[in-house]
Amino acid sequence: MTDESIAVPATPSPDELAERLTEVFDLVGPLYRRVHRKVEEAAPTEGLSVGVRAVLDLLRTRGPMTVPHMGRAQALSRQFVQRMVNDAARQGLVESIANPAHRRSPLIRLTDPGRDAIGAVRAREHALLRRVDGDLTMPDIDACLRVLGAMHALFEDVDVD
Repeated sequence: MTDESIAVPATPSPDELAERLTEVFDLVGPLYRRVHRKVEEAAPTEGLSVGVRAVLDLLRTRGPMTVPHMGRAQALSRQFVQRMVNDAARQGLVESIANPAHRRSPLIRLTDPGRDAIGAVRAREHALLRRVDGDLTMPDIDACLRVLGAMHALFEDVDVD
């Protein structure tokens, strides 16, 4: 038995959907730039740039990867990722290991200090994100991830190199 007082939202037209998705872009860009600045503010304390942080977190979640694979996964140029890997290696946060699948493209993996560094950064970020207001629910977050995932898929074919 259904409650007829609950309105089921109508499927939006393509134009209505595009207009609302534009609002998402309008929020995502400034949000990204503010988060970027916040990470940069902490860089002197933690010694990690935004790019190195991204590399370390990717290796934390996916394990050892080649620089080209990291670039594709992050929609960043291979050259930029290589510079970030070089920075991380100079700090002793990552190391190159042999890649059985490709002799000329080594795998990059976290070192113990790299694991510790990204763990500390994520703990600080987690503490900050716990302060988000808005009575958000897990279904809200699931919907957000679904929308952003669909938008990401739309631009998946854009070459970043």
